[in-house]
Amino acid sequence: MFLPRISSRLPKPRRFIHGTRRNLTNAIHSESSDAPLARKRVILSGIQPTGTPHLGNYLGALSNWVQLQRDSSPNDTLLYTIVGWHALTLPQDPKKLSQSRREMLATLLAIGLDPNRSIIFHQDHNPHHTEFAWILSCLTPFGKLKRMTTWKSRLADSRNANNESEVNESLLNAGLFTYPVLQAADILVYRATHVPVGEDQTQHLELSRDIAQIFNQTYKRLFTLPKQLSTPSKRILSLKNPAAKMSKSAPDVQSRILLTDSHNQIKAKIRSAVTDSITGVTYDPETRPGTSNLLTILGACTNREGSDVAADYRSKGHGELKADVAEAIEGLLRGPRSEFERLREERGYLDDVAKDGAEKARALSEITMLDVRRRIGLS
Repeated sequence: MFLPRISSRLPKPRRFIHGTRRNLTNAIHSESSDAPLARKRVILSGIQPTGTPHLGNYLGALSNWVQLQRDSSPNDTLLYTIVGWHALTLPQDPKKLSQSRREMLATLLAIGLDPNRSIIFHQDHNPHHTEFAWILSCLTPFGKLKRMTTWKSRLADSRNANNESEVNESLLNAGLFTYPVLQAADILVYRATHVPVGEDQTQHLELSRDIAQIFNQTYKRLFTLPKQLSTPSKRILSLKNPAAKMSKSAPDVQSRILLTDSHNQIKAKIRSAVTDSITGVTYDPETRPGTSNLLTILGACTNREGSDVAADYRSKGHGELKADVAEAIEGLLRGPRSEFERLREERGYLDDVAKDGAEKARALSEITMLDVRRRIGLS
């Protein structure tokens, strides 16, 4: 899968001029706030700044973001946000979180996102998200939030529990319980029409649609219901437990390939990856999940299906497969890793990108919030 590198020269983000706010806003909204949206896509997605992105993130959401940027219409508006407020739903070390926010921005630029084409910003740089989340929380039924399941898995991960049944609900804080409302605000405050999310986030997007419908029914139609944007992605599993997805929060660091891992680290992690004792290499996710996961990774790195890759290893063993997987991963990550190492030191440039992205994002969300406040009686 080809991901473009940014130029070795740091491009200056085009500064947002406040006098052009109406032009930018009209790219998303019609002149009348009560009129339906123009037939242009507004695509929004976000990523938490907790931990270094891993190979699964790269082959899933992040590569799709770059693909959307490449293939979208010039009329489409693309917003990619680093969701710092969502990170606070679980305990964070303040110094590490501050560093992770900056490094996540460097990562998004290193993989090929262009701040002059996409609006790239920190969620916490735009207070409209939390303002709107409070308004929406006053409309969201408690029962709908109680039916959400993702908070259980997040608590289980944070406590290193074997499964969700071991989670003690007394540990649940209000932010973790209600963060789906903030997620709805993230989406609706820009009147996003499409949201690229995986299957594990479908329930959250459905809640966002429900909340938008409640607002429309209560205060007159304002929001188009956002649609799930299905994008092709490979489900990359843990190198140590192929029954689970590769995860940033898994306690065993050997279970994932980080975008910052060196060539030697990649080779060591792949050599120690769980496979099986069956002779030969075949693609069978049910009975040979570890071996099949390596084939999936190799296929994703070479733009092939894992089942097709397996044919190349009929007369080979796991040792040869692992060596080829390690080299394919290194070939995929070498460029973005080099860009990341360079960009992480360019603090001034990263600050400029973040500031410019936040100004553009606020210009869009401000129009929505003015209309929201008017409708609910707070203007």
